[in-house]
Amino acid sequence: MRYSQAFIHTLFEVPKEAETSSHILLLRGSFISPLAAGLYSLLPLGHRTAEKIKSIIREELDAIGGLEITMPVLNPAELWKKTGRYFDIGDELIRFKDRRDREFVLAMTHEEVVTDIAKQFLRSYRDLPVMLYQIQTKIRDEARPRAGLLRVREFFMKDAYSFHRDFEDLDTYYPRIFNAYLRIFKRCGVNSVPIEADSGIMGGTGSHEFMLDSENGEDRFVICPACGYKANTEKAEGLKPLTQPPDVATPHPMEKAATPGIKTIADLMQFFGTTEDHFLKTVAYEADGELVLAAVRGDFNVSPTKLANHLKAIHLDFASEEALSKKGLHAGFLSPVGISGVRMVFDTSVADDILFVAGANEPDMHYRSVLPGRDFKVGDRLDIAEVREGDMCAACGKGALEIRRGIELGHTFKLGTKYTAPESMDVTYLDGSSGQARVIMGCYGIGVERLMAAVVERWHDQSGMQFPISIAPYHVIVSPLGKDPEIVSTAERIYLLLNSSLDVLLDDRDESAGVKLKDADLLGIPVRIVVSRKLMKTGEVEVKVRQTGEVRICSEKDLDSVLNEIFESLKPSLEGLPYMPE
Repeated sequence: MRYSQAFIHTLFEVPKEAETSSHILLLRGSFISPLAAGLYSLLPLGHRTAEKIKSIIREELDAIGGLEITMPVLNPAELWKKTGRYFDIGDELIRFKDRRDREFVLAMTHEEVVTDIAKQFLRSYRDLPVMLYQIQTKIRDEARPRAGLLRVREFFMKDAYSFHRDFEDLDTYYPRIFNAYLRIFKRCGVNSVPIEADSGIMGGTGSHEFMLDSENGEDRFVICPACGYKANTEKAEGLKPLTQPPDVATPHPMEKAATPGIKTIADLMQFFGTTEDHFLKTVAYEADGELVLAAVRGDFNVSPTKLANHLKAIHLDFASEEALSKKGLHAGFLSPVGISGVRMVFDTSVADDILFVAGANEPDMHYRSVLPGRDFKVGDRLDIAEVREGDMCAACGKGALEIRRGIELGHTFKLGTKYTAPESMDVTYLDGSSGQARVIMGCYGIGVERLMAAVVERWHDQSGMQFPISIAPYHVIVSPLGKDPEIVSTAERIYLLLNSSLDVLLDDRDESAGVKLKDADLLGIPVRIVVSRKLMKTGEVEVKVRQTGEVRICSEKDLDSVLNEIFESLKPSLEGLPYMPE
């Protein structure tokens, strides 16, 4: 392709709305064009890169028996009502009626549609297992789209769905998709970190997120440097250090203390002469409309995700003042003491041998010397606390957990019977012996544009992007510097020679050397070949590798072998990945 015909319009200035590196560079490099908040057009360079990502995905999924299909983005609402997701999902799901007043949604994912297909065609054990996948448009009305392609409202997603005879068959298949994901991301140029994850609204019996360690990531995950344990902070559990207990053989009786005007934990610690870990922190939530009190030790915070999972709540929000007032409770002075008719959940940090300071459930009043089990009944007790940096690993008990930020590249789920259960879409098959058996499902997603942006987050410098050879819009850019006919004809000859086997961009613009070289760096094309007057004197050209900065000077006749060496060195190795045993 000739630059003059390639619809490339680079920007010198940093766009005002862009903050992350990928957003800035993809806009400046003319890969994307904004239409509205969270909506972007993929321009020719962006389209080429996205298509190469899709090709890698297809190759890896086809290699493990995946069968590609295409499902409509427009879905009848009745399908989503069968599974309950029509009601469970908030405003992110776009709902509307057609001209015949029939209800529809724009699909965020396609579990309902693919399960409907399975119900029609998977009739016997002979039809199982099978994995169907697509690369299709998804619509999600994000409340706060940000960071360019990292959080958008319309995007391409590879969503795959596997169907199995039983959980054992799903467990046998799952490592194949897990390992395919590792290869996909590595081939796209990034090392993914697979972590245990919360299944969220997708449901199921287990899931993994594949993260790119990045300061611009919205997700947080923990790593244990001692044993390698990895998990999303919404799922991770650390060991809770013991607080120093008082002598509870003869504990002090609970007593009420007036605390007028004392609002902060720091002021309360000073007033009571104690430390944060001797406070009982009680937080009020509404879980699907029911008032719930969650209590943790004062040096921890409640994890809403862990709490919602325990309660099996679809919607979990902080309790309103109105909900508290109906029970005679007051925000800021809550505790389990004297409470009845309200569900309570306790973290494992709320130990029975600690005397706590707690709210007195009335304004400007607290209790001191509150003993769990004596002064209030401890019911549900489990881990509902957010893990903290430095907590000891619960898996090995040796390493101090590190919290990192990451970009989610993909997510895999063992769905089980969430969508095939009788109360959902009721999908069964003839098992050949005892009659009807329930189909077991897994599902697996990768966002294409997000993966593109994540690669740029990983591979860039001050001059621009540094695309891996596998997904770069072009492999080589040929940059003739000057208008000398010999320079132009040599560049043209090299372009025609390479273009038969490589994706080559010839910078045929009437621009200065500085503009051409800066644009080549900005676009991040892996290899740049410079043809200049100085080099022409010796019959040589300059070959520069964008990622490493390596420069080679070679003759035109040796160019093929030099490029082969460079491309071989740029191929990602698939050895040493943290493969799951198959």
